[in-house]
Amino acid sequence: MGQTAHVSAVVWSAAVSLAAWLWLLLFQGWFWRTDVRLPASREPDGWPDVCVVVPARDEAAVLPASLPSLLAQDYPGRAEVFLVDDGSTDGTGDLARELARRRGGLPLTVVPPGEPPAGWTGKLWAVRHGMELALARDPEYLLLTDADIAHAPDSLRRLVAAAGTGGFDLVSQMARLRVESRWERLVVPAFVYFFAQLYPFRRISRPGSRTAAAAGGCVLLRADAAARARIPDAVRHAVIDDVAVARAVKRSGGRVWLGLADGVDSVRPYPRLGDLWRMVSRSAYAQLRHSPPLLAGTVAGLTLVYLVPPAAVAVGAAAGSPPCVLLGAAAWLVMAGTYVPMLRYYRQPLWLAPLLPVTAFLYLLMTVDSAVQHRRGRGAAWKGRTYARPEAAAEEA
Repeated sequence: MGQTAHVSAVVWSAAVSLAAWLWLLLFQGWFWRTDVRLPASREPDGWPDVCVVVPARDEAAVLPASLPSLLAQDYPGRAEVFLVDDGSTDGTGDLARELARRRGGLPLTVVPPGEPPAGWTGKLWAVRHGMELALARDPEYLLLTDADIAHAPDSLRRLVAAAGTGGFDLVSQMARLRVESRWERLVVPAFVYFFAQLYPFRRISRPGSRTAAAAGGCVLLRADAAARARIPDAVRHAVIDDVAVARAVKRSGGRVWLGLADGVDSVRPYPRLGDLWRMVSRSAYAQLRHSPPLLAGTVAGLTLVYLVPPAAVAVGAAAGSPPCVLLGAAAWLVMAGTYVPMLRYYRQPLWLAPLLPVTAFLYLLMTVDSAVQHRRGRGAAWKGRTYARPEAAAEEA
C-alpha cells in the first residue's frame, strides 16, 4: 500500500512537470529559440560618435585576445576607447597601453578610478569613472563592454546601425561564451539557456512588456538614455549590473533589445567546475533579491521541472508503472528538445541534451551555496572584492 502511494505521488509529480514543460514550450516567450539576432538595419547617412568604456581588474591574461579587437573596429564615425584599470595588480593598465602602441587603431585612454566609495560595487564605480571621461567627448552612444570580450571588426558598426534603425535606446548582445573544457560544455550552454528562460529575448524588445535584461559584455547605450535613467548611479548597488541597467532604461521610457551574438565572444576560460561554480554562485542569490522565500521556490521549481522527469522514469521502471515512465519520459523529452537549439548555437553534441537535469542539479547546488555564503556575511565576491550585502550597504550610505 505504501509503495503504491509513493508511486502515485511520483506519477502526479511527473504529470505536473510535463504540464510545466508544455507551458514553457508554448507560452514562455519561445525562450528556447536561438534566432533572436541583431535585427535588420540600414546604415545611417552620418555615423554618430561612440565612446567605448571597458572596466578592467586583473585582466592581463585575456587582454591580448580581446583589446586588439576593440581597437581594430571598422567604424566609419569617430570612436575611442576608455579602459578603466580598477586596482589591478597584474599590470593590466601597462599591458593595455603596450597593446595599443603595437597594434594601433582606435585611440585608447587608460585611467584608474580609485577605490569605490561606500555603496558602490567596484565594477560600477569603474564604469562611472569611464563614463564621466567619455561623456566629456559628447558622444551619442556609449558601448559598455567587458575586458574579456572580443569583437568582430564590424561589431560596433552593426550595433550602432541596429540601434538607429530600430529606435532602441539600449542594444545588447549575449556574447558567445567559451566552450572548450568538458565542464564548459556541460555548464555554459545551460547558463545561457536558463538566462533566456528567465528573460525571454522576444519579450524584452516588445513594446509594453515589463521584461528587461541585458548582457554586460556588450551593451550599446544612448548617452541621453543613460542620463534619463541615471546610469550608473541608479544601479550602484547592483551585482548583476547588466540586468539592472536594462531595467533602469526601460523604467525611464527607453526601448531595449537583447539577443544572441554573432561575432561577440568571451575569451575568458572556465576550465574547472570550481571556476564555473564561482561564476554562478557569486550572483545567484542576488538574482533572487536575497529572498529566502524566492530561494525556496527556486529550489522547488528546479526540482519539479528538471529533476522529477528522470526520477519518474527510474521509479516507474523499478516499480513497473508504465504511466510513471511515460509521463516522466515525455517531460524529459520536451526538456531535452528545448535545449537542442542552444546546443546547436554552441556547436555542441546533441547527446548533451538529455544531461540537462544533471546540469540543473549543479545549478541548484550553486544557488543554495550562493545563499549560504550570503548568510555568512560574505556577500558577492569577484576578483578579490567582496561586495557588501544590500542591507549593509544601505546602512553605510
